[in-house]
Amino acid sequence: MVFAAAENRYEKLPYRRVADTGMILPSLSFGLWRNLGDQKPLSNSREVILNAFDNGIFSFDNASNYGPSNGTAEETFGAVYAKDLKPYRNELVITTKAGFHMWPGPFGEFSSKKTLVQALDLSLQRMNLDYVDIFYTHRWDPNTNLRETAEAMDLLVRQGKALYVGVSNYTTEQFNAIAEIFAELKTPFIGNQVSYNMLNREAETTGLFQAVGEHKAGLVAYGPLSEGLLTDRYLDGIPSDLPLHWSNKVMLENGNDVVIAKLNKLNDLAKQRGQKLSQMALAWLLRDSRVASVVIGASRTEHLLDNLKFSDNMELSVEELKIIDDILA
Repeated sequence: MVFAAAENRYEKLPYRRVADTGMILPSLSFGLWRNLGDQKPLSNSREVILNAFDNGIFSFDNASNYGPSNGTAEETFGAVYAKDLKPYRNELVITTKAGFHMWPGPFGEFSSKKTLVQALDLSLQRMNLDYVDIFYTHRWDPNTNLRETAEAMDLLVRQGKALYVGVSNYTTEQFNAIAEIFAELKTPFIGNQVSYNMLNREAETTGLFQAVGEHKAGLVAYGPLSEGLLTDRYLDGIPSDLPLHWSNKVMLENGNDVVIAKLNKLNDLAKQRGQKLSQMALAWLLRDSRVASVVIGASRTEHLLDNLKFSDNMELSVEELKIIDDILA
């Protein structure tokens, strides 16, 4: 059966411009990470991806190492794109990243010119694309000089393989350093994709928000629900083997009981707003216009649609924001 996208798809979800650039992103982007790679049947992946597009998500975020097996998430997206979404290419924002371990040998990770060029070529093959809309260097490379990394990213834009570039997991200092080189090269630099959620506010405390604003870029938040902590799933307890992303492990340093108490208070506030905790957590992230988009993941359509209901009540009052700050302090 030929896929035909819902005609009202752009009425479902607000979208945002990244600073003063020409890039526009939906308030929620869809990240494939570990959700739809080689451990899921393609039929399930197709259902979730197409439902995302039908409901206003036109940005799909990938990386060379997503899968779980390297490259398989891109292959999954590529199969759905080739079968169903290719007629809508002019509407889609497709992004990918390179830098974490991708293949054997010394060039299989980080951000040398050779690594980035080869990684994007492989990503384009897997996704059946001629270009991506945003290409990110996935992490800071302590061994390659920053100018080589920046010039490699600039080259990929000039070759027509990427429209914009970004960085991911860069500290404020690292972000500022590469942003200055991109400005010199006149590279279309879109911003920093980092872990950011109610329990992980490092982007606020380290000056990253100020930095993206000064460089007329944006912040794309991943891990918005902290691997499920910011849902009603763990209000009675957090399992010792919860597989937290490396960027979120610091939040449990003061003990699980402290986090559980915060989650329950946040959940009470969400109920007062007529929302689930997860939906309020998404609305909270988008309170600042410098957050260009929030990357969510889902392996089932019902989970995706549940998260999308956050847009029914995105406004947080000054009083509610203060209550949240007090809870999280």
